[in-house]
Amino acid sequence: MYFAPGSDVSEAQANLDDISVFDVQTLIDPYETYSRLRDNAPVFHVPELNMFYVTRYDLLREALKDTETYSSKFDEFMNMTREAGLAGLPEDIRTELDEIVAQLIPSPPTMLTLDEPEHTKYRSLVSQLFTGSQVKKAEDQVAAVVNRVADAYVETGGDFMAGFAFPVPLRIIGDRLGIPEDSRDIFDAGATAAASGLRMSPITPEETLRRAHLALDLQNLLVGLIEARREDPQDDMITILATSKLEEENRHLTHGEALSILQQFLVAGHETTTSTFGWGMLALCRNPSLQDELRADPGLTRTFVEEALRVESPVQGLPRRVTKDTELGGCKIPAGSFVMLRYGAANRDERQFENPEEVDLHRKKAGMQMAFGSGVHHCIGAPLARQELNLGFPALLDRIENIRLDDSFPEPVAEPSFILRNLPELHILFDRR
Repeated sequence: MYFAPGSDVSEAQANLDDISVFDVQTLIDPYETYSRLRDNAPVFHVPELNMFYVTRYDLLREALKDTETYSSKFDEFMNMTREAGLAGLPEDIRTELDEIVAQLIPSPPTMLTLDEPEHTKYRSLVSQLFTGSQVKKAEDQVAAVVNRVADAYVETGGDFMAGFAFPVPLRIIGDRLGIPEDSRDIFDAGATAAASGLRMSPITPEETLRRAHLALDLQNLLVGLIEARREDPQDDMITILATSKLEEENRHLTHGEALSILQQFLVAGHETTTSTFGWGMLALCRNPSLQDELRADPGLTRTFVEEALRVESPVQGLPRRVTKDTELGGCKIPAGSFVMLRYGAANRDERQFENPEEVDLHRKKAGMQMAFGSGVHHCIGAPLARQELNLGFPALLDRIENIRLDDSFPEPVAEPSFILRNLPELHILFDRR
């Protein structure tokens, strides 16, 4: 429901009664819904979750700047959606699941779900790994991974997601964290399961249990590494989390705090980059002229990456909790409500981006897209993600041409998710150069 200044319900609401932001088809292809909401109800009330759905670029900017009113302490929202996903499990499955959960170390709020100054005390511990100079320093290692996986994929072909888009970011974030080679299988499976928890595709009770077991295995692996790094520090993120101290409290991070930060990096560090590799490759398949332009002028790759991030934002939205009665875009929002800031909608707002559905290699200020958020919670790993993408696409275009969809498979579609936007499969054909 959309409330206009001085009125109860906007007249525009009458034309939006058919909109359900949780409808599976809307989650798979949200862009028509986004457009209707931007034009008629840019702050749209979703009563099921006491949530206001924000779709216009300028309104997202306004909310993100006002961190006092729009708090990042939205654990309640995430817990509520998590519990909804577990509803209806058979009693025996729920009992076994509860036994596994009882063994998991509780993860307190750290970066994503904290406000200043608590947010900074955790973020500052790991920010040193993602400065421009540190990312540049690691470029040769990242390029080596990209080239190795690209060579292997060109030999086999097939599903681009499984063959390239998935393994590259996962390998790189594993390297950055410091995961030993003999633990990679556990790490890869656990990290994949962690990201899968944010999707909405129906899964069996047995799959729910499998993911819970993987979460426990991953926790045990990471806790073991944290303890090992305190005895034998290495040049990696786990060492930083294991050995750094919170200055004001003069103590090391608890295992729960370290795990909370690491779990956020598992999702942000590979899932979003994987998704953008997929959507970018799909754009190349659907617009063959882009392939030729990028080969002719590799300098356009940076704009292509920003456009791929903008057109199909890997994180479609994140919530904020409203701390006091306020008004946004003429909509009255009471304290205690949640707002859902839809980056995917803002990035296609024609008020900000001309011809927003198109990938434009010559777009001015393409970096104004909000795929990595904005403000104090701007994605800390954005420089690493951009590095991987800016190295990955040229590596592929140097090796293959005439890239096209494999028509023997169904048309690629997004996996339904309220938070993320990913392609589970992307089967392509190409000619070797």
